[in-house]
Amino acid sequence: MENKEFQFKTNINCGGCVASVKPHLDNAEGVCHWTVDTTDKDKVLTVKSTGINEQEVIETVQKAGFKIEPVAQ
Repeated sequence: MENKEFQFKTNINCGGCVASVKPHLDNAEGVCHWTVDTTDKDKVLTVKSTGINEQEVIETVQKAGFKIEPVAQ
């Protein structure tokens, strides 16, 4: 399976928020690396995938209690 990279706009806007979502993304099957740019106005979450799809990332972040939407490519 090829590695893909997804980007999302979120409301993960501080270190505390990142800490809240971290266990969800760290334990999600098929995520190899992720970062949130809290300095960007859209709080862009970048996920490097080794199998997880865009919808599964969205559901994972929503389960953690955050808003998320795909960035239009």
